[in-house]
Amino acid sequence: MPLHRFVFVVAILLAFSSVARCQTSSKHEVNFPTKTEILLIVTQTQRAVESYKPLIDQEEKLLGKEGQEAVKKDREVVGMIELSVNGFTKNPEEFNSPLGFLFFEALDDASRNAALCSGNATNAVITNILDKKGSDHESGMRLAQSCIDVSNLFYTISENAGALYSRYVESLQQTAQLGADTAAKCADILKKQRVLPKK
Repeated sequence: MPLHRFVFVVAILLAFSSVARCQTSSKHEVNFPTKTEILLIVTQTQRAVESYKPLIDQEEKLLGKEGQEAVKKDREVVGMIELSVNGFTKNPEEFNSPLGFLFFEALDDASRNAALCSGNATNAVITNILDKKGSDHESGMRLAQSCIDVSNLFYTISENAGALYSRYVESLQQTAQLGADTAAKCADILKKQRVLPKK
């Protein structure tokens, strides 16, 4: 084998070993949310939604025309959550994207709406008592309590989803930084071995 060809082969082998060494030295654990963690949030959310939907129907019945706008918003938020849940059930990794943040926001909205449902039910009962309308005030108070329970449940789930999504964002930043660091180190090694031209 001619000398110039031998030198070229050695240079290529050194380049590949340098890149491999560089990649090995840059290994770092990145803690993206796992499929199991995401599906746990999804399961909790499904239970909360199933508890909340009949309460929305009760709220609509209690408030009548006055509560139609509030109930409409409640159902829109529940629809958004159910859409997310269906998507994450089929492909949990979709949580690790902007969809995860939208899901977190919808959970937060559901918590707030359920709290408003509790307030609306309490106000309706008090108004009916003062106006001496109706006699079944107990069902209204049960609705108020059930709504606050569901609100707290959505709040807890949204806190967990928020923490999980924060981990995704941090892991994304770490991955980008590790990629930049690895590329810089590899370029430096290759320049020192004269595989890449110096600037």
